[in-house]
Amino acid sequence: MDRRNFLKQASGYTLATIGAITGIGKVFSESTPYKELKTNELSFSDNLVHKKDMEYRNLGGLDVSAIGLGCLPMVGYYGGRYDKKAMIALIRRAYDQGVTLFDTAEVYGPYISEEWVGEAVAPFRNKVQIETKFGFGVEEGQPTALNSQPNHIRRAVEGSLRRLRTDHIDLLYQHRVDPNVPMEDVAGVVKDLMKEGKVLHWGLSEASARSIRRAHAICPLSAVQSEYAIWWREPETKIFPTLQELGIGFVPYCPLGRAFLTGSINENSRFYKGDRRYNLPQFQPETLKHNMPLVYLIEEWAKRKGVTPAQFALIWLLSRKSWIVPIPGTTNANHLDDFLGAASVRLTPYEMEEFDTAYKKIDLMGHRADPFTESQIDK
Repeated sequence: MDRRNFLKQASGYTLATIGAITGIGKVFSESTPYKELKTNELSFSDNLVHKKDMEYRNLGGLDVSAIGLGCLPMVGYYGGRYDKKAMIALIRRAYDQGVTLFDTAEVYGPYISEEWVGEAVAPFRNKVQIETKFGFGVEEGQPTALNSQPNHIRRAVEGSLRRLRTDHIDLLYQHRVDPNVPMEDVAGVVKDLMKEGKVLHWGLSEASARSIRRAHAICPLSAVQSEYAIWWREPETKIFPTLQELGIGFVPYCPLGRAFLTGSINENSRFYKGDRRYNLPQFQPETLKHNMPLVYLIEEWAKRKGVTPAQFALIWLLSRKSWIVPIPGTTNANHLDDFLGAASVRLTPYEMEEFDTAYKKIDLMGHRADPFTESQIDK
């Protein structure tokens, strides 16, 4: 048996034990065996007993699964081309395992991710929550330029509703804060859309504490989305106190460190044009080699907890705050099954402290973003 399969089996044992002891969710031994779905299968079962117990959390008034699914990689963000039917099957597989939060945006593709998510969840639309985003000039043919002008927001939302095959968006984000449009104006437009029933909840992505407060004062925010993972913890000091004070949820993207924290990447990994990691400082050869001690620490703790490294990376996030809901992305059914195994395991406060003590001894190198991306992040 190879190491990965051993960890997966060990993870299953640990989850079952915790379920029995703590009473979290259903007892695993009583669950009906899960029907394996092939990636090209479009069928799903609305009455399927979930393979894994899924915790549900509240994002500023919106109840969602503790782990969501990020649907950006499906459009080739990290390279490759993916079959529409296979990706729709993957989204439905996630739903069958308890996932109710699906993350997309008009700029992903552009448009493709929203179209696929809309088609995938159509049969069970009212049992899931879709979050999408506006904020780039996609409608104007400028997908890398910020645009949160009021008339653009309305056009973007109407387009998203059409592609998502729905009459409402559960959680609408401003993708990036637009310095040319007062936050009060953006919040006012979204507030009107909420009165019209087209948007149920709203949030910001990569926003500063100042922008969060300005937006919240006009129209209360349900969630803020930002990159956050074991190796990128800036939100803890920059926005967590504000989120805690105002009762706003947090949705971390790239919670697996763009796969670095899973152990599938090492100092010999190389990335090429077409893969988002190609020009990111954290994924340059020297940086990868320098940061490997963190991977070793995660592998050590994963073994200790009887889980895989990917599961541990999510367990660490889920254990920090009850209002954190990570949205890992994938195009692979096995990877989906793997990280959903984190649904019921948590670290104790003592374990969190012990891990952080070891973490602080590791000198990490490399910024998370390239200069252009960084220039569009609200400070």
